[in-house]
Amino acid sequence: MPAVSRDLVELLVCPACRGAIEYKERRDLIICTACDRRYPVRDGIPVMLVEEATQPSGGGTS
Repeated sequence: MPAVSRDLVELLVCPACRGAIEYKERRDLIICTACDRRYPVRDGIPVMLVEEATQPSGGGTS
């Protein structure tokens, strides 16, 4: 699978809260460091849509 360009990752922010993101290449995920939403990466393309994001279940803070 192709990796997301490092230049592109540096430009991305979470569309839900505008927080910084981390790219987890091995898991094909982009994770917001502020709200913890997880955005999928499909075929090397980040899917940065709030509707496509997941949040871990459990006792996260709001």
